[in-house]
Amino acid sequence: MLDQKLRAAILALREKKHSIRAIARALGISRGAVRDVIASGSEKVPSLVREQAAEPWREQILEQYALCKGNLVRVHEEIGKLGATLSYPALTAFCRREGIGAEPKPPAGRYHFEPGEEMQHDTSPHKAKIGGVLCKVQTASLVLCHSRMIFIQLYPTFTRFDCKVFLTDAMSYFGGAARRCMIDNTHVVVLKGTGKHMVPVPEMAAFGERYGFAFAAHEQGDANRSARVEGPFDWIDNNFLAGREFADWLHANQQAIAWCDRKNAEHSTKLHASRRELFATERPHLVALPIWMPEVYLLHHRIVDAEGNVNVGCNRYSAPWRLIGRLMEVRETKNRIEIFDGPRLVATHQRQIGAHDVWTTLPEHRPPRGQGRPKVGPPAEEQQLLKAEPSLADYVAALRRHAHGRGTLALRRLLRLMRDYPREPFLTTVRRAEQYGLFDLDRIERMVLQQIAHDYFVLPVERDDKDDDDE
Repeated sequence: MLDQKLRAAILALREKKHSIRAIARALGISRGAVRDVIASGSEKVPSLVREQAAEPWREQILEQYALCKGNLVRVHEEIGKLGATLSYPALTAFCRREGIGAEPKPPAGRYHFEPGEEMQHDTSPHKAKIGGVLCKVQTASLVLCHSRMIFIQLYPTFTRFDCKVFLTDAMSYFGGAARRCMIDNTHVVVLKGTGKHMVPVPEMAAFGERYGFAFAAHEQGDANRSARVEGPFDWIDNNFLAGREFADWLHANQQAIAWCDRKNAEHSTKLHASRRELFATERPHLVALPIWMPEVYLLHHRIVDAEGNVNVGCNRYSAPWRLIGRLMEVRETKNRIEIFDGPRLVATHQRQIGAHDVWTTLPEHRPPRGQGRPKVGPPAEEQQLLKAEPSLADYVAALRRHAHGRGTLALRRLLRLMRDYPREPFLTTVRRAEQYGLFDLDRIERMVLQQIAHDYFVLPVERDDKDDDDE
């Protein structure tokens, strides 16, 4: 079909009295096409009117489209039951042409950002080979919207703690922060609401306030609003992660920073400059970092178990063995596990990232070989007995050897007997028990009672008042 300009040229040449043959030869078209245009007398391209096989079924298609909730596969099945012989491609083509269930896409638009105005943050799941194992990773990215400077890191999961760690590293990499951080309504930052009604979690709002920026979220479905950070994820997947292997998570993130350095320095044909060159103009407009940036950490409270370890994230980290049974404050930072006894740092370990059931033990946290447990002094009951009666030392030592464990219960019973009964009968009974090797404290108590029965438990004689009256 001839386009509008070609039809206009035919009519213009005909007005100049050129023959049909000359016009056809000059424009490289057939004489029949020239005759048709001259006969129509209009440069407007006529619309094609084609008979559509689905047109007789329009009402049924509209009805089934509503009943099947817009599922064209089900619509095709239902109208087939009604007798329609349409193919599925014919049905979908008819729906597209007639605007049934298909709305024209609005233009994406273009956003202009001043230097230091906005930075965009988002995450995307990918797969990477770490430690010889292909595993899922969460790729976190932050992009400065004006210069397109990019910073990425990899994480096994992406929690609120990981988000603060990542943003701190990214702002340190850029040397500052833009005044607005656009996010994709992620639950890590959002407390409630979406888009302009989004309310951030107080913890994250306070974090942004510390560094001079505020979180904002784009409207649901408006992914183009965060295109600066959405676009590079395919680039990351097919460039940075493609064909690369990493020894561990630390090595992966070191390589990610090196990749960002190279890509930010490369010339971009789209930007007509490198990202580093554009960043030179944006850098002075960023919010300066505070003079002190506190290290992000996740706080835990753990009791040192019987083996001298604390459990963090399904991994065990050793603590000094003298602290067994004590409650410790454990701080989980980006790369370290720090154990505090009150305000004092007592242990530091390399954090195990993306691992489970790993035991990390430092040699200085265990007692020297052969030392064993520290010797424990005599029980308090023994000290009280010997202080009151030093002559009981041999019997007390023999009683401890005869009793179970440390003999604390037996010594406590003997101390009670000494306090409850007169001293002399008690000592006499103990000497006799020592002579015969008697350690049954119930029997010793009965022997003491037998000695003092006539002195302390004699009942007065009852008088018979009736007999006295008779006399």
